[in-house]
Amino acid sequence: SDHMENIYGYLMKYTNLVTGWQYRFFVLNNDAGLLEYFVNEQSRHLKPRGTLQLAGAVISPSDEDSHTFTVNAASGEQYKLRATDAKERQHWVSRLQICTQHHTEAIGKNNPPLKSRSFSLASQGSGNSPGVQRRPSQNAVSFFNVGHHRLPTGKRVPILQPDHLVDVREMMSQAEGQQRDLIRSIECLPVSGHLTSLDQDLLMLKATSMATMNCLNDCFHILQLQHASQQKGSLPAGTTISWLEPKISLSNHFKNGAAQSFPAEINKPASVREEQSIAEPCQLTREPEEINPDEELEDICDDKEDDLGAVEEQRSVILHLLSQLKLGMDLTRVVLPTFILEKRSLLEMYADFMSHPDLFIAITNGTTPEERMIRFVEYYLTSFHEGRKGAIAKKPYNPIIGETFHCSWRMLKSEVATDAGSNLPARSPSEQVTLSKDLEGQTELDYYTVKFVAEQVSHHPPVSGFYAECVERKMCVNAHVWTKSKFLGMSIGVTMVGEGLLSLLEHEEQYTFYLPCAYARSILTVPWVELGGKVNINCAKTGYSASINFHTKPFYGGKLHRVTGEVKQNTTNTVVCRVQGEWNSVLEFTYSNGETKYVDLTKLSVTRKRVRPIEKQGPFESRRLWQHVTESLRDGDIDKATEHKRALEERQRNEERLRAETETPWCTKYFLKEGDGWVYHKPLWKVVSAVQAQQTDTN
Repeated sequence: SDHMENIYGYLMKYTNLVTGWQYRFFVLNNDAGLLEYFVNEQSRHLKPRGTLQLAGAVISPSDEDSHTFTVNAASGEQYKLRATDAKERQHWVSRLQICTQHHTEAIGKNNPPLKSRSFSLASQGSGNSPGVQRRPSQNAVSFFNVGHHRLPTGKRVPILQPDHLVDVREMMSQAEGQQRDLIRSIECLPVSGHLTSLDQDLLMLKATSMATMNCLNDCFHILQLQHASQQKGSLPAGTTISWLEPKISLSNHFKNGAAQSFPAEINKPASVREEQSIAEPCQLTREPEEINPDEELEDICDDKEDDLGAVEEQRSVILHLLSQLKLGMDLTRVVLPTFILEKRSLLEMYADFMSHPDLFIAITNGTTPEERMIRFVEYYLTSFHEGRKGAIAKKPYNPIIGETFHCSWRMLKSEVATDAGSNLPARSPSEQVTLSKDLEGQTELDYYTVKFVAEQVSHHPPVSGFYAECVERKMCVNAHVWTKSKFLGMSIGVTMVGEGLLSLLEHEEQYTFYLPCAYARSILTVPWVELGGKVNINCAKTGYSASINFHTKPFYGGKLHRVTGEVKQNTTNTVVCRVQGEWNSVLEFTYSNGETKYVDLTKLSVTRKRVRPIEKQGPFESRRLWQHVTESLRDGDIDKATEHKRALEERQRNEERLRAETETPWCTKYFLKEGDGWVYHKPLWKVVSAVQAQQTDTN
C-alpha cells in the first residue's frame, strides 16, 4: 500500500505524574510492525528506549483534546502521546491504524481458527518444552477435557426428584471447577509470543464459557423453584431450598492468572460474617422512621477521588474486562472491579446534589414566576459540580435494595437571597467552617433546615427514590431515577431515566425536571466525566419553561463541559434569560433587560451535610452498610474491599431468591409506587393539605 511507508518525527510522550510530558523521537517501522522511540533524533542509531508491537494493538484518539492519542498494545503496555496539532495527530493515527490492521490480519491468516487448533497449556512454564503444540486431530474441547453427558436417544427425560437435584448440583460444581481451570490456564499464558492470553479466540472462549455457566445457573434455579412449588404443601414452614455458589462475576477472573481464594467461613473477618448474617430486610421493621435532625452532626468525611494509582496499576484488569464487553451492552448486571469505586453510595451522591441549600431555598423567595423559574435553573445547573468528587471518573456503590440514606442541611436565614437584587458574596471554605460552628449556637428560628431521604426501591431495574423538603419555606422535591449503563467502546454511558418534581406550596407551583446523561470517557487512560443531552424544566401553571443543553466535546476542538440554555414564556414564546458556560466552572446568565450575572462554581460556598454517626444508623443506612468497603478503600486494601463488597452482593442475591421462592413481594420503607414513578410516603404537599383541611373543619 502507498500508505505503508515508514514515518518518523517528534511527539510528546506521557511518562508519569512526576515527570509528565516529554518530547521523544518516534519511528513507525511498517515492515516489522513496530512503534519505536528514542530520546532524540541523534540517538536513532542506538537501541530504542521503547518498542511496541502493533499487531493486535488499539489506536485511540483521545476525547480530552484534539492533540492526544493512545496506543494500547496487545501486551497491555500503553503509550499516551500528543502531537503538535489535530492534523499531525490524524496523520499519525491513520498510519498507525493501517500498520496495525496489516500485521493483525497477517497473524490471522497464519493461524487457523481455534476449532481446528489445540494448545498444550500444560507445557507452559517448562523451560525445555515448546510453548505451543499443534495437533490437528485434537480440538479445543478435547484438549481442555470439558466433559459432557449425552442422554440416550428416544428416552423421555424423567421429572427430577430431590436426589436428582443433588446430582445436578454436583455436576454444576464440577463444571464450575473445570471452567475456573480453563480461565486459569488461559490467563497463565505469556503476554507476548506466538500464543498469548489476549488471543482473540481465547478471549471469546473465556466470555462464552462464563456466559454458559451463568445460563446453567439460571436453569438450575428454575428447576429449584419448580420443585419448591410442587412440594409446597409438604415442606415445613420456613424451609428454603439452598442455592449453589454465587454466579461467576467478572471481577473473579481479573487477577492476571492468580487463583481466587475463597477462605473458609471461620477465617473470614467478623465484619464479613456480619454482612452476610444481617436479617432479611422485610423481617426488619419496614415502618418509616422519623429522623431527628438534632441527632445529625456536621459531616467530616472528605473523600476526594483524585487517586490515579489504582487505575494505572490495574490497566490489564480493565483490558480483560473490555475484551468481554460488546458495543451497546447493558452493564447493569456486570460486576465491575472494586478499584474503580468511589467511597460513597449512589444514594449519597444524589444528596450531594443538594450541597447549595441556600440556592435551593432562594427559589421560592422569587417575587415573580419568571424569577422563580430562573432561580430554579440557577440552582439546577450548580448542583452537578459538587455531585462529582474530583476529576477522576469513578463509580459510586450500587445501592442494595432497601438501602437508605438520610441527611440534612442547616442554613442561616440571613444567608438566603430574598429578592432578585440580593447577590450574597461567596464564602471561602474557612468562612464556611466558621459559619457551621456559629450555627450550633443559633436558635431554631435563625436557620432553615432542609431534610433529605433516599431509598433504593428496586434492584432490577435499579431505581432510586429521593426526597428533600424545607418545611419552613413550604417547598419540597421528589424524584425517582433509573440508571441505565451501556458500553460505548472507549466510553461508558449512563442514562438517567426518571422524573423530578419541585413543589413550591406557597405559590401552588410545580416544576417537572429531568437529569442529563453522564459519560465516563477515556476509560483506558485517565477516565473523566462529562454530561450530555438536552433536558427540559417546565411549570404548567405559570407557562414558563427552560431548555438546557449539556454539550459533549466534539472530536476536533471545542470546550469541555459546555452548557447552554434559555428560559422562556411559552404563551408569548419570549426568551427571558439565556445561560452559557461550563457546568463545573463559570456560568453566565443574561437577562432580558440586558443585565449579566456570573456564577463561579469553584468559589461557590458548599454547605456540609449533617449525618447521624454510624453507630446510630440502622443496618441498611448507606454509610453503615458499606462502612467496611469504604474503610478498606481508604486503606488501599482492594482485596479486602472486594471481599466485603462480594459478601453484601451475595446476601442481596440470597434475599432475592428467598422472596422468589416464597412469593413474597418487596416492601419499600419510604416510597410508594404511583403509576410509573415513586413518591415519598408523606410529602409536604399532603401534610399541608391535611392541616388545611383540619383547620377548615375546625372553623
